[in-house]
Amino acid sequence: MNTEFVWLDEFNIGVDIIDREHQRLFKIINKLFTFKEEEKNSQWACQEGIKFFKSHALKHFTDEEAYMASIGYQGLEQHKRVHKGFRENTLPALEEELERSEYSPDAVDHFLGVCAGWLIGHTLTEDLSIVGKQMQKWENLLPGEEVNAIKKIITQLVFDMFHLESQMISDVYGGERFGNGFYYRLVYGTRQDEKRQEILLVLEEKLLINTVGKIMGIQTNKLDAMLVNAARYTARQFVERIMEHFPKMELYELKEENLLSYEQFQKVFETEKPQLSLLFNTGGAGYFSFCIIASHQLQTGVGTPIVVENAMTEVEKYLMNREEQQKVAPKRKILVVDDSMTIRQGMKELLREDYEVSLVESGIAAIRAITLNRPDLILLDYEMPVCDGRQTLEMLRSEQSFTNIPVIFLTSRSDPESVKKVMFLKPAGYLLKYLKLAEIKKKIDAFFASELS
Repeated sequence: MNTEFVWLDEFNIGVDIIDREHQRLFKIINKLFTFKEEEKNSQWACQEGIKFFKSHALKHFTDEEAYMASIGYQGLEQHKRVHKGFRENTLPALEEELERSEYSPDAVDHFLGVCAGWLIGHTLTEDLSIVGKQMQKWENLLPGEEVNAIKKIITQLVFDMFHLESQMISDVYGGERFGNGFYYRLVYGTRQDEKRQEILLVLEEKLLINTVGKIMGIQTNKLDAMLVNAARYTARQFVERIMEHFPKMELYELKEENLLSYEQFQKVFETEKPQLSLLFNTGGAGYFSFCIIASHQLQTGVGTPIVVENAMTEVEKYLMNREEQQKVAPKRKILVVDDSMTIRQGMKELLREDYEVSLVESGIAAIRAITLNRPDLILLDYEMPVCDGRQTLEMLRSEQSFTNIPVIFLTSRSDPESVKKVMFLKPAGYLLKYLKLAEIKKKIDAFFASELS
């Protein structure tokens, strides 16, 4: 793997003592990449290089804290906690893993991925605040104001970190799939009480490659273990930088992190109601979403908790599962649009064995879902409030890229007048909701069979 940690001018924050040390840490990581690729004396070189990295990282913490104290920086204590966590927990656990495995390639990859991700996040998020790029904490905001405040800090942070323009395209993201997703769950809690805060960050795979992968100089079009570990630590600091703006969030600390499959992520959205669920587009670079779930709805047993000691195994399992899923012949995709949860879940149970089934509850959500993950067939409820099936199909047919997606109406009405109203929109057919489930399945199978013939 050809990897080169790329230092860019925009990483400079304008404080000489900090910028010089950041550049030195980047160079040490690059040396370690080189040592790893060389078979001769690679173990000895990695051992010495890792010791060198650690000594410089610890010196950097001391110098940075001294500088922050000298300017009366208000976030000094929080910054110290971040340094302490990496110094006293993360680094020792990584070193123990290296010793235990006798500096195996996988353990070295794990060390490099974690340190690269930490350094990217540290340089591009936390240290920006030292030179004044921070907002005041949000006190007593109304719900609409809170969404706008979070939208503002996320779009600014994405630009500061990766020089990408991002736009919020929905504040009611419903967990729809987009591309090959990276689903990351973080649970924070306080020591004083049982309060918890769950964050779900979803990133399109190509967005990770275009951001973290690009900085690391990884020339690949798919995730590997080193990039996943780097992404975890970069994403964690991205999330924590956003959380800094919430009142009293300095009392919270990370309790659990998970890498989720799409099915696990989807289950969260089926069982929990997010307080906040935002979807962003970065143009051609990819989509991402940021979701917050209320503490009283927090679910346990969602994925395996990842700690340094089991991270190598869990990341490997995560990548193997993704690879196995990609080997399986893709199923035809069906989008079910119905305001009744009973109908949606019933159709999913009926079809999930043979098809990839997505569910939405409204016409507006259908447009978003189709944009993110184009289906092969839409099953559309005819009688929906606000925007009914006919209006939804009109919107679809008005968008050139959606005009040829087949749509079958789900309806309890079979009167000729209803049929006439939508004939000009060219639906692919009708399914009466009172039909037996086996008959509905048979008709859908027949539709796809006729498409192939």
